[in-house]
Amino acid sequence: MRLPGLGGWHEDPLWSYVYPWLVEHEHLGGPAWRAGTGSELSLLHEAAAELGTLSAGSRVLDVPTGSGVALRGLRPGQGVDLVAADISATMLERAMTTARRLGVADQVTPTVADVADLPFADGTFDLVVSFTGLHCFPDPHRAIEEMVRVLTPGGAITGSSLFTDTGPRYAPLRWAGARAGILGPMCTSAEARRWLLDAGCDHVDLTLDGGLGYFRARKEQ
Repeated sequence: MRLPGLGGWHEDPLWSYVYPWLVEHEHLGGPAWRAGTGSELSLLHEAAAELGTLSAGSRVLDVPTGSGVALRGLRPGQGVDLVAADISATMLERAMTTARRLGVADQVTPTVADVADLPFADGTFDLVVSFTGLHCFPDPHRAIEEMVRVLTPGGAITGSSLFTDTGPRYAPLRWAGARAGILGPMCTSAEARRWLLDAGCDHVDLTLDGGLGYFRARKEQ
């Protein structure tokens, strides 16, 4: 049974407004984020900042882009080609609003896409980012396979997710998210690590911080 008034990702869920507000208002959002997830919001900011280090011509896939939280890492005039992919056209509209506000809309191409069947050829992207996304997917294993498939050899995948092996303190958060329709079946951190390796990554860094985990892996050359 879904909790009333929140909505799933094919709709316009309440959480899709709360989440970017927390990220953009760190002084207020940071304590709220820490109270809810046990994690530091600064880790998300640091992960997104990697996009600003990419050289001109780099190709990036951001999935699910949501309202465009990862775009805060891009710099105007950087010359990066970023595909913002999401299953929801409404989320893509909001992501492009974010991109225009940040002055990076000329580097962003919105694309309606299902992460379980990405409409891109093998080896298309130098970097795939998926912040607070893996736990939303109906099939996180398949999502990892697809995100690694579209990476160039030597390319990197980075992201964050709620994991189910972070202890009983975060079980109510996962339960509420699942009942609200914004969380999928999720997975353990060990499963995510194994799936990344099985998909063709030769090294995986995965660090748990409260109820969240941050991961980064590189595809074999």
